[in-house]
Amino acid sequence: MRFPRPSRSPRRHLPGGRAAVLLAATALTLTACGSGTGGDADAGPPRPGGTLVFAVSSDQGCADPQQVQSNDSVYSLRQIVDSLTDQDPASGAIVPWLATRWSSNAEATAWTFTLRSGATFSDGAPVDAAAVKANFDRVESLGARGALPKGYLSGYAGTDVVSPTEFTVRFAEPNVQFLQGTSTHSLGLLSPASAVRSDDERCAGVVGSGPFTLERYAKNDVTVLAKRAGYDWGSQLFTHPGEAWLDRAEFRVVPESGVRAGSVQSGEVDAIASVGQQDEAPLTGAEVQLPARPNPGLPFGITFNQATPLGADAAVREAVSRGVDRDEVVAAVYPSQTRAATSPLSSTTPSYADQSALVGYDPAAATAALDRAGWVPGPDGIRAKGGQRLTVPLTFAQNIGTTKPALELIQQQLRRIGIDLQLREVQIAETQVVLDGGDFVAAWGNLTRADPDILRSTYGTDGTNRYRLPDGPLQAPLLAQAATVDPAQRAALAGQAQKLLAERFDTAPVVELTTVLGVGPDAHGVAFDASSRIQLHDAWKSDAR
Repeated sequence: MRFPRPSRSPRRHLPGGRAAVLLAATALTLTACGSGTGGDADAGPPRPGGTLVFAVSSDQGCADPQQVQSNDSVYSLRQIVDSLTDQDPASGAIVPWLATRWSSNAEATAWTFTLRSGATFSDGAPVDAAAVKANFDRVESLGARGALPKGYLSGYAGTDVVSPTEFTVRFAEPNVQFLQGTSTHSLGLLSPASAVRSDDERCAGVVGSGPFTLERYAKNDVTVLAKRAGYDWGSQLFTHPGEAWLDRAEFRVVPESGVRAGSVQSGEVDAIASVGQQDEAPLTGAEVQLPARPNPGLPFGITFNQATPLGADAAVREAVSRGVDRDEVVAAVYPSQTRAATSPLSSTTPSYADQSALVGYDPAAATAALDRAGWVPGPDGIRAKGGQRLTVPLTFAQNIGTTKPALELIQQQLRRIGIDLQLREVQIAETQVVLDGGDFVAAWGNLTRADPDILRSTYGTDGTNRYRLPDGPLQAPLLAQAATVDPAQRAALAGQAQKLLAERFDTAPVVELTTVLGVGPDAHGVAFDASSRIQLHDAWKSDAR
């Protein structure tokens, strides 16, 4: 297996270099435990054929890349769609995939792309400018599951088709983050015949142009992919041209961490997701490699609905944030490569700014804030004010195995300062509906994206604003960074936004999601992309079964 994968130098493809600087080059780390990078050399050259079996912990209940956000679902569905661009996980640079060139106007309100010729969807339709327009036009009408692509196309005003290989995407206001959005699975292209189907029909299965096709999808059970014959239009970051090495890839839903670990140790599966802390030592002892990479974007944390009385209480928000001992949570629950959160952005996100002075454990400050706000300890230690107990219902979905143990520990920590945290579990598929509907007081979650605009799309009043933040000083830097082409100025604005979020305790970031895989000795070339999801085009098996 190959970890880390060396970065290639991207070809020059932007006239005048204007858009080449839209993303600051940010080093994104990749670590591995076990036998290191020598496995590929020992195994010899890649061999075609075989089925890679991958065990994941959950399923979002949808087989449409444009409508999924859960990592476990993205792992498989990323393989069936190509994107206009790709993002180098080492530098953050945007490089060619289906598009060979692109540029923006000075205001970043119009983006012009040139497509490569010859790419097709697996139903035979051409990947042309009209297909791109069909995809982007449809995104606006996606329901709650389509929040990510709708955010990337914020202010979308239409796509002008100039020729089969050239088109311009227009926005009503500056949209610098759109370029990075074109590298994500969320704007991965579907066949026009798939794009026009209803949301639920698309969740049953879609057609893309990627190196694999969707052979079978059984909700909460298995996703089976088959190699796309004739595929020859891969990302510049792929290490070999043409078709994928593997014949098939099978993603099985195995909720129990111990069962997943045992399966890869026994060779029943080739790789697993969501490696638990307790499984690290036995897996390493069985010569299973543990590659890991922190996810960029929003760390896992607690965020209040500020349209509720408790969410509008700044003292409660501060007490929750300062009452969580992040280091204890990480040490007790998460794999050893995991980091405690130090900002509203994960440390691997371009334009991350350290806010650890505000994001940290300080129980004395937490209790002082509650005292000042009139929350008085009761006989059982839980505080109350005006006859109302300080009970905080926390909505969460068990999308990875560490979630519930982490929340149960946080529940104990907050009880020490007089907060009764009540855990309210919902199904993964229900999460977006609950957040959009506002039927929650506080929610636990994260969101992966390798661009600081994730702050605007989450907390901006012009974005989804699921947490119902009011207008205020935060909105100015959020909006300004979305319109700023200069990377240094944009980073400064993103830093201001992170500081304001931390000062107001609008969110309580707790832990950076770190993707830790367990990869058996027969699997090679499983690579992380810039969002810490996997890419299987270059994966292969030394035992091609």
